[in-house]
Amino acid sequence: MKYLCLAYEAEQDLKSLSREEWLALRQETLDYVAALRERGELLDTQALQSPTRARVARVRDGKGSVTDGPFAETKEQIGGYFLIEARDDEHALEIAAHWPSARIGAIEVRPIEAELREEGRY
Repeated sequence: MKYLCLAYEAEQDLKSLSREEWLALRQETLDYVAALRERGELLDTQALQSPTRARVARVRDGKGSVTDGPFAETKEQIGGYFLIEARDDEHALEIAAHWPSARIGAIEVRPIEAELREEGRY
């Protein structure tokens, strides 16, 4: 089963890392990515640029608007994602818990919907 994992991080926490700490975290992440790929568990992963580069598009009552964003109620924003193949929910959570930035942020794990169901998403 496929799962999308969203890595949430507080940008300030990343900025507060020393260069050595950042390079160590980066290398640990690259090593974990390589191990997951080798085991066939990682389908795709990408980091996102700073939330200061984000913009949000909305359409309400036929009118479009664009704002700088995100404006979440939390200090953490999505820093990237990884798409995995896992046996079940527990296996997906285990993979996410070992993602290095889980120690300084959070990883949301969500099963992929095989198709957009007629009866709705919920």
